[in-house]
Amino acid sequence: MSQASEAETASELAAQLAAGSLRARALVERSFARLDALDPQLHAFLFTRRAAALSEADESDARRARGQARSALDGLPIALKDNIVQAGEPASCASRILAGYVSPFDATVVERLRGAGLVIVGRTNLDEFAMGSSTENSCAGPTRNPWDLERSPGGSSGGSAAAVAAGIVPAALGSDTGGSIRQPAALCGVVGMKPTYGRVSRYGLVAFASSLDQIGPLAHTAADCALLLETIAGHDPKDSTSLPEPAPSLSQALSGEVSGLTLGLLREADDPSGVAPGVRVRVHGAVAELERAGAKLRDVSLPHVRHAIAAYYLIATAEASSNLARYDGVRYGHRAADAPGGITALYERTRGEGFGAEVKRRILLGTYVLSAGYYDAYYKKAQQVRTLLRRDFEAAFAGCDAIVLPTTPETAFRLGEKLSDPLALYLSDVFTVSANLAGLPGVSVPCGLDAGLPVGLQILGRPLEDATVLRIADAYQRRSAHHRARPPR
Repeated sequence: MSQASEAETASELAAQLAAGSLRARALVERSFARLDALDPQLHAFLFTRRAAALSEADESDARRARGQARSALDGLPIALKDNIVQAGEPASCASRILAGYVSPFDATVVERLRGAGLVIVGRTNLDEFAMGSSTENSCAGPTRNPWDLERSPGGSSGGSAAAVAAGIVPAALGSDTGGSIRQPAALCGVVGMKPTYGRVSRYGLVAFASSLDQIGPLAHTAADCALLLETIAGHDPKDSTSLPEPAPSLSQALSGEVSGLTLGLLREADDPSGVAPGVRVRVHGAVAELERAGAKLRDVSLPHVRHAIAAYYLIATAEASSNLARYDGVRYGHRAADAPGGITALYERTRGEGFGAEVKRRILLGTYVLSAGYYDAYYKKAQQVRTLLRRDFEAAFAGCDAIVLPTTPETAFRLGEKLSDPLALYLSDVFTVSANLAGLPGVSVPCGLDAGLPVGLQILGRPLEDATVLRIADAYQRRSAHHRARPPR
């Protein structure tokens, strides 16, 4: 483990940019220098924008020289998960079926980042179409964890988490459908935030499961995530699920205090048989620190949470089956070169060639649970469980302000360790999927190392109380130094 030797957080770098002691071009050049040095081993990036990013950095410096900075983050480098589209840039979703596709438009979050002057340096690796928990299901090959190159960074936003953890960029955007921001954040030792569903526009996010997907930030601190979320959040008429509310003032809520707040300790997530001992110890230590800071603790229970994984993998695969039907080789992306037998054969061959094994598995499962005779038994039942889980959360939050639990049941696992057992890999999300099913905000914050590998504390809040979970995470980080630890390279 090493400690940060220079300003690395988005907030610290923004302060240097504002003071004139750092120029955006130098900062972006530093990002590319680290990318060149580290990414051949990490494989966090799929595409980079070197010339365009340096030009945009020069424009940022010119704006600051005129006193016309667009925001506090103007000139800050950032990376995008490669399922968030940007005009004129490839968007492959780490899938062969989108080989050669270049987006003709910007996602809403990209418009807002660029409007605030941030510089997008590149696009990060992911599990194909965000379907996975290890960033191994990528047609371009896996991303490696900066803490141990033989281990997974988590997924599906593993490239974004690895890029931040390695110091290539101070911040990145990912997407979270069942834990795909929070789980890799925990395994890579950074902060990852899943906002309340609808808080951030999904327009321009390539859909996996539309009722679960949400874009969010990864960075070194909760304060950084608050700044980024303020930048990208807010109502968007182009997204029918976007909440009709302005972007929240999250940074103002970071008082550093938790006195008067009650934290619920989730009974179902504290079973010694289901959580690695080192993870359990670090999470308990973090909760104890919050108690010393003035928070009150009480036990809470979610009786139906034991069904969350099963319900999630029925709902998510059903929605994936519908969303991925558009990739047929006719309009864009990969098209089979030779498919005698008519249009049906073209579809079959194109999809067979274009999709990877995990995506095919989920399409098949989703199509099955939506089919005649099985819809009521599986998909409808999963939606009923989802309703019960939401009611469980409502009952739990009647007695607490936030719920705390581990982000993951174990630290980063070895690459290839779980590929032959999909169920074991799915269980990596056992503590994260419930927040997506209920539409809750959640954040993972580093709370220590176990055998040299990061552990994450997860904080879940009521819908729209994104400020509360960030306030708790920020208060913890002010009292600990775990977020200052860096990989040994």
